[in-house]
Amino acid sequence: MKRSSIAASGLALACLSAPLFAHGTMEVPINRVYACYQEGPEAPKSAACREAQRLGGSAAMYDWNGINQNPPGDKHQAVVPDGQLCAGGQKRFQGFNLPRGDWTATPIAPDADGQFEFVYLASAPHATRYFRFYVTRDGWNPQQALAWADLELFASHDGTPPLRDGRYRIKVKLPPGKQGAHIIYNVWKRSDSEEAFYSCSDVRFVAPLAKTARGESWREAGQLRARAALPAGSSAVLRVFDAQGRDVESHRVALDGIRGQAKAWPYWLAREVNARSRIVRIGEMRVADGQATIEPVADASRNRVYFSDAHPGYRYALDLRQGDGA
Repeated sequence: MKRSSIAASGLALACLSAPLFAHGTMEVPINRVYACYQEGPEAPKSAACREAQRLGGSAAMYDWNGINQNPPGDKHQAVVPDGQLCAGGQKRFQGFNLPRGDWTATPIAPDADGQFEFVYLASAPHATRYFRFYVTRDGWNPQQALAWADLELFASHDGTPPLRDGRYRIKVKLPPGKQGAHIIYNVWKRSDSEEAFYSCSDVRFVAPLAKTARGESWREAGQLRARAALPAGSSAVLRVFDAQGRDVESHRVALDGIRGQAKAWPYWLAREVNARSRIVRIGEMRVADGQATIEPVADASRNRVYFSDAHPGYRYALDLRQGDGA
């Protein structure tokens, strides 16, 4: 029996094979290019990612963490023109500038203090001058190419944030009153060079303090993604760790030939976790009348991992134990 273990606080089932010159991107809420990479650069599933591939090929998706420029000082607009913000002004990422309403969108909501924890996947950490967070203005038109005038700055973090598991976690206050679909734009500026990185994350603001029927609020920790089917006799195990790295929960699901299909096994693992854990949930979040539900879906990439706000700093790892198919 073969076993693989994929540790994650925001990423599951993705083997990172980034080139050495790449540096990072927003993971929660997920960057537009990175979301397409996770769909599969050679055969993206969504219409938006397929069109981006048609315009720029697959190479840009493999280089999801290389959306960069070298602006002098804070002159980002000099190197990233209007209409090219999601591509960071680079032609090879041009397909990700497309103004359309079907990019993968992450539902986000503030916690009890009005804050949200952004997770930045740093494949090559750098000394940092700042992270700046922008959001589209109310009334922006998603059918027009994104321009700097469409953005308003809502938060900034100066200096290098703490790094854990190769990720920067930055908790800031979300802009009040935002509803529905928006883009969150991030600029990461180094302090040891002029290099800067740019990130577009499509989001959907949901009701503040959206809670489940049991009165719990939840924060997204990452995506549960199946890249392939698993042979009969396999199993999937979700392990949960507290803020000090201690094991607190373990959830296992055995997989036969049908349940091991790529679109099926995340669903069955999610059902097992949701039935037994008060710490973690897996599925799609939907919010109606201020109340959230997190339900598993039979899909290889739509299920996301959420932790209860009552357990800050918790993370997870996914162990895949592959059978011989007998």
